[in-house]
Amino acid sequence: MISERLSRVAPSATLAISTRAKEMLREGRRVINLSVGEPDFDTPTFIKEVAIQALREGFTKYTPVAGIPELIQAIREKFERDNNLSYSNSQIMVSCGAKEVLYNTFQAICNQGDEVIIPSPYWVSYPEQVKLAGGVPVFVSLDFQRGLRLERERLRQVISPRTKALVLNSPHNPTGGVFSLEELEEIAELVVTQDFLIITDEIYEKLIYEGTHVSIASLGKEIEKKTITINGVSKTYSMTGWRIGYVGGPREVIEGMKKIQSQSTSCANSIAQKAAMGALLGPQDDVEKARCEFEKRREVIVDRASQIEGMTCPKPQGAFYIFPDISSFLGTFDGDWIIRNSVDLAKYLLEKAEVATVPGSAFGADNHLRLSYATSLDQINEGVDRIKEALGNLKG
Repeated sequence: MISERLSRVAPSATLAISTRAKEMLREGRRVINLSVGEPDFDTPTFIKEVAIQALREGFTKYTPVAGIPELIQAIREKFERDNNLSYSNSQIMVSCGAKEVLYNTFQAICNQGDEVIIPSPYWVSYPEQVKLAGGVPVFVSLDFQRGLRLERERLRQVISPRTKALVLNSPHNPTGGVFSLEELEEIAELVVTQDFLIITDEIYEKLIYEGTHVSIASLGKEIEKKTITINGVSKTYSMTGWRIGYVGGPREVIEGMKKIQSQSTSCANSIAQKAAMGALLGPQDDVEKARCEFEKRREVIVDRASQIEGMTCPKPQGAFYIFPDISSFLGTFDGDWIIRNSVDLAKYLLEKAEVATVPGSAFGADNHLRLSYATSLDQINEGVDRIKEALGNLKG
């Protein structure tokens, strides 16, 4: 009764863990959620006021598919100001979150059997969205112990005549790594000689603690013509539920994405578009305050996690995740609990320690767990205490 392609697509592991954690909370259990991928701060008041004003003015109807003109102009200004990118109106599009932008992108560029290169570890939805578009995800390993490294020879080895795109994500989910200027220049130098696109997901661009964010599309006209730059307001302005993402890229691709969106969601929420415009054009003080708070939390969680015997934890340069290596706990047990993989360990920590984490297998790295520090220092400290105690009960 359902399509054959659905058998090739896995549900989101991050949402599955979050759902179980919420069930436990409803049962009255005191779960600490270190799995969530959204800021714990409220949306800044001035942004909410823009939305309230839009409601009062009756701005509640359908908008143009690509977005309201004033938001498109604000996005153009943002790309110019922050990323040194110059786009025309026809090269910009607004969708229901950066996730829909990505979905529309893969649908617009992939033919059946086209290959999309995805560095691993990867955000959980990249390969599944490629599959839904009829494409084939092809994985290449990242070195993320210090920043992010994508070795040119490894990349060359996975390029084929079927390659349609390379996905880049910096700051990186799940590792928190950041591509340096030199690394991006090396990638751009290779890609401009090839016949495929770059899809760059820059949703965490404002959450950097070491180094500087660079948009690969800004490294010259040739690479700009081949790059689809995706961003949104969710992480920067704590607007996850507002569902506004946006993209700048080659006109032909953007036009294709508009066609797809016109037959699916039609347009992004009208009120949320007004709020996003306010966010991009308004004061940015809250953005820096949030970044500084995340930086403090990063220091605490890395320090605490690194003190857990058997756990190795590289320090992230951006985003709000740590991605510790938990290899030494695989093959251990606690009574009937046997830890064969990262899923077993995440389930064990959720049920035994009442701490929600995300198994590394969801990101293509089964020797790891992802822990979010988008929560209070009290929650972080107690969560790590519980994890340490639970891991101490495992026997080899």
